[in-house]
Amino acid sequence: MNKTTTPSIETIKREWFLVDAKDKTLGRLATEIAAILRGKNKPSFTPHLDTGDFVIVVNAEKIEVTGKKSSQKLYRRHSGRPGGMKIEKFETLQERIPERIIEQAVKGMLPHNSLGRQQFRKLKVYKGPNHPHAAQDPVLLNK
Repeated sequence: MNKTTTPSIETIKREWFLVDAKDKTLGRLATEIAAILRGKNKPSFTPHLDTGDFVIVVNAEKIEVTGKKSSQKLYRRHSGRPGGMKIEKFETLQERIPERIIEQAVKGMLPHNSLGRQQFRKLKVYKGPNHPHAAQDPVLLNK
């Protein structure tokens, strides 16, 4: 009988990937990023462990959406106070905080528990083409 092996925390090798979001579709890019953050691209994937890699996303302001989503897609946030709901369209949020668009799309594709929060912390999103993670020597992800 074959035994299932569970990777220990010491044996998990974490890599750094660089993704250029220029002219990429939001949902398709977010699914690829979420799979890497979860570790589904590795043979040692374990659903209840954080076996994923780090992902750096640059050019977040150049992300694309299909159809009329740029004028119709809404982003909501709530302060927790009565009447504290703020609603913003995709195009205004893209001008103001483009990083939040990719972060929210990826966060919705991760588990909604403490494991998902741990995996989400490995996502780094930046507005322009520059990032401060050159020392980690990220590998360019071409998908």
